[in-house]
Amino acid sequence: MQKGLLVVISGASGTGKGTVCKKLLAESEKIFYSISATTRQPRAGETDGVEYFFVTVEEFKNWIAEDKFLEYAEVYGNFYGTPIHKIEERLNRGEDVLLEIDIQGALNVMKKRPDGVYIFLLPPSLEELKNRIKGRGSESPETFERRFQSATNEIATGKKYQYVVVNDTVDAAVEKIKSILAAERCKVNRNENLFEKLLGDVI
Repeated sequence: MQKGLLVVISGASGTGKGTVCKKLLAESEKIFYSISATTRQPRAGETDGVEYFFVTVEEFKNWIAEDKFLEYAEVYGNFYGTPIHKIEERLNRGEDVLLEIDIQGALNVMKKRPDGVYIFLLPPSLEELKNRIKGRGSESPETFERRFQSATNEIATGKKYQYVVVNDTVDAAVEKIKSILAAERCKVNRNENLFEKLLGDVI
């Protein structure tokens, strides 16, 4: 059985990562979402254990001490982390695991899991990025300026990823990601057992 893909999707704030990932999950039966833990407060409509595990700073630090994270980072004054629990189990069953994490966390995962598939989402333009951040309606003018400046800095970091997808429309972005994953499953280094099986049959 081919091992599942560890799929990491990141992008600057306001790029639409959440919307793209939700549609990808809805259209893909064998991709499972790895829920991150965070110390930030839930936004409207978010539920503990669905979008995130919402924990206190003390709880988060206890998880760090117990080595329960694949990666963790501090972003905008809050902690975010990817719990290891069940990730390897799903991968070994041939199931893909999706991590929607910030850039700092993704760079840490790259060091530990170079076999992962790393995809960076870009906005179609900086003007559209501004509109998307403002569209949340949850940013004060001061917070908006800080988040937009951080977003432009984060975009440059996307060059360290393997793939880049422009999120012009959600449907188009998801189709591109599906194509990337299909190509990854056909890589020789993920299918060495096929050669061994054929050579064994000949011998």
